Amino acid sequence: MKSVLRIAVALIFIASGFVKAVDVVGFSFKLEEYFSPTVFNMPFFESIALPIAILVVALELVLGFLLLLKIRLRFSLAALIALCIFFAFLTFYSAYFNKVTDCGCFGDAIKFTPWQSFFKDIILLLGLIVLWLLYRNSFGLLQPKRPAKYIVFSVLVITMGLITIHGILHEPLIDFRDYKIGTDLKEEKIKIEKNPSEYKTFYSLKNQKTSEVIEVNQDEYVNDKKYWEEGSPWKIEDGKTSSKIVKEGYSSEIAKFKPETSEGIDLTIEIINAPKAILVFSYDPKNADAQLIRETEYNLLSQKNTYVLGISTDPNTFKTIKNALMDGTAIKTIARSNPFVVILENGKIVDKMSAKDYLTQ
Repeated sequence: MKSVLRIAVALIFIASGFVKAVDVVGFSFKLEEYFSPTVFNMPFFESIALPIAILVVALELVLGFLLLLKIRLRFSLAALIALCIFFAFLTFYSAYFNKVTDCGCFGDAIKFTPWQSFFKDIILLLGLIVLWLLYRNSFGLLQPKRPAKYIVFSVLVITMGLITIHGILHEPLIDFRDYKIGTDLKEEKIKIEKNPSEYKTFYSLKNQKTSEVIEVNQDEYVNDKKYWEEGSPWKIEDGKTSSKIVKEGYSSEIAKFKPETSEGIDLTIEIINAPKAILVFSYDPKNADAQLIRETEYNLLSQKNTYVLGISTDPNTFKTIKNALMDGTAIKTIARSNPFVVILENGKIVDKMSAKDYLTQ
């Protein structure tokens, strides 16, 4: 029984680490959200989010492999308990204060809300504590030497290291994102329009006489005059009005794909209806390789019968091709390098790669 629990817990950590290792750059973007001023207000960590992401992924995978293969059991269980407590704190904080809507625990493969992730961490923590209690009497016993286990461990670690490096230098080997090759943006836009998510505004109201605080949605507020008629004790609290989803529609990150000119003209229809379109993205143009951007632009100038567009957060990023603007976070869901190239045919993604790979292909 304890072996089944040990293997199950180990596989969960390995799966979590594997998904993040495949796309460790995407995981680093999620860590940047946690380090941002609106969450933990530690902007000094944002510049080293990628090394931190690699460290976290390495810990999950190495400790998961150790637990699975029953190597250094006392150390692996203690370290995983500490790691689980740390993750539980992060997810509880983001859930309680509604700071981060997706924890990124399983990357883009499985979406967890912070509360779901918090309860997942608590269940894992309980499982680890049970394992500690079940195995504690064998911690001090000499274990038979089994070189095969260490060989397997080494192969697993090296393999995951190579997968991680590939994801950093190029594209993830397995793409869990909504923008994977083969995705038809035109079809996705139609699905979103047919089944949109619905949101309502919620007001935080405070009774000036009793100090009672309640939350009501926009319909309740309008339909019940006791909240707004003259002389009403209920007053809307400043800064506490929020928008909440009341009907979950078709969910896709492609809903945020909306490149615009500096005048605010939406270019989406032009892009998805073009027989061929090549888009160059830069989520952080200030820190992008200017020479690489110039070389990419020069290459694109020779493209015939192709809709060419540069998309970034700055209207002056691209000098010789048409510029468009898009939210930096939305660009990061598409681009894993800065700059990045996406090739579309009639709205379908047929290829995507870093600008460096595009120039050397």
